Amino acid sequence: MATSIRYWASACDIITEQDGGYAPTDLATMLFHPETGLDPYCEHPATAWLMHWRIAGTPEKTTTWYFLFNHVVQQIFDREHIVQALSGTIAENNLRISLATLKRDVECCIRSYVPRLGGDSPEELSEPLLGELGLIQQNAKGTFEFRRGAKRSLPDGVFAYALMEYWQRLQHAGSVMAFDRVAHDYGSPGRVFKLDENAVADRLMALEQLSRGLIQWTEQAGIRQVTRRDAALEDLNTYKYKLLKAAYAKN
Repeated sequence: MATSIRYWASACDIITEQDGGYAPTDLATMLFHPETGLDPYCEHPATAWLMHWRIAGTPEKTTTWYFLFNHVVQQIFDREHIVQALSGTIAENNLRISLATLKRDVECCIRSYVPRLGGDSPEELSEPLLGELGLIQQNAKGTFEFRRGAKRSLPDGVFAYALMEYWQRLQHAGSVMAFDRVAHDYGSPGRVFKLDENAVADRLMALEQLSRGLIQWTEQAGIRQVTRRDAALEDLNTYKYKLLKAAYAKN
């Protein structure tokens, strides 16, 4: 159990290895500090969205989650489809993993978002942490479906944080990013949060006010893009945390 907790805390960027042990990250302190944390009891919807971004936005520690939300383009899918597709990707990269392990990983991934129907134990009946996000629903006959579109519970601050972090990952991205990358690229906010194009455009338009003009959205002659300006360029790592804090601000 302790090993599992450490693994997921590391995957969510809550702890990091330090001096032969583990220490809380800056993100963990910002969120969970008992006196100054933004969400010390993990009750705010922003935190669930942020953890989803952490585990589905990059493939390094949570490959199955990343694969499901970035490489599965079908609206409706089942477990076997995911297992076969992921198995093919693993083989293409000359990696080895047992089929049983892969099936367990896929099941764990899906159940992170969808409670098991007809379960007997309280654990099976209770809603998982990420179930409140409404990203996946279970249909009849063992199939599942992505729920794409606007996400009312996704704060603009989390979307902005994700966008800045995605920008950081791109080498030589510069100060301007095309709309299509934000909406459709692997590891982009549009893909990871399952937003349609209209929802992504709405979010980008809202960021100009949230950022006080440091992030600007333009749409001219059919060219849609978002631009970072001034302070948003100087220290992107600091600026993304400033945007994230807005997700927890009380209205």
